[in-house]
Amino acid sequence: MRVIIQRVKKAKVVVDQLVIGKIDLGYVLFVGFSQKDDMVVCEKLAKKVVDLRIFSDDDDKMNLSINDVGGSILSISQFTLYADCKKGRRPSFDKAKRAEEAKCLYEYFNKQLINLDQKVISGVFQADMKIDLVNDGPVTIILDSDEL
Repeated sequence: MRVIIQRVKKAKVVVDQLVIGKIDLGYVLFVGFSQKDDMVVCEKLAKKVVDLRIFSDDDDKMNLSINDVGGSILSISQFTLYADCKKGRRPSFDKAKRAEEAKCLYEYFNKQLINLDQKVISGVFQADMKIDLVNDGPVTIILDSDEL
């Protein structure tokens, strides 16, 4: 499982020219699943996301969590995080979990965030989404379950 975290001042997701979700201060999560991911991995990464201290304190040190700042999460499914570009010019997505299974894990991951007292807005699985965000910092963190 891979999660790209972008600390944001604000963000929104648009599908078919309609804003379906927006947040102010918080995280935009781009979430992708590999063939080997399961619910245990989702639980582990959800906890890691919530526990990260990547917001600045009064001394301008990254010392505060999303809970400390009262932030929200915009969660976006993104199978392209498992693009393999080693051969040729067209990426292969063979390492990405199949859509039906990935959708279940994506929903489970979001529920785990909610169970950890997070306000979560999600995109539409498999939709053509437009994400508009103001990255704060910029701060972008990559979590990979293979590296935890």
